[in-house]
Amino acid sequence: MATTTKIEPGPHSNLEKDPSEWTTGDDPMTDAQASYLKTLSEQAHKPEMFAEDISKAEASKRIDALRGDVGLDN
Repeated sequence: MATTTKIEPGPHSNLEKDPSEWTTGDDPMTDAQASYLKTLSEQAHKPEMFAEDISKAEASKRIDALRGDVGLDN
């Protein structure tokens, strides 16, 4: 049976890029982001964190913040 080894990203990896640096960061958030953001904002009792007219980058930042609020930080 073959085993797989997880390879940690190097210091110059773009695996986790700051949302403000995304080339498509100004595009409207995706349907998946909207759904997840809505769910997290409800779970965190912070409905004001959800808005339908935000960018992908802003949605990502809000999702990260809310994940911390509901105890889902990595």
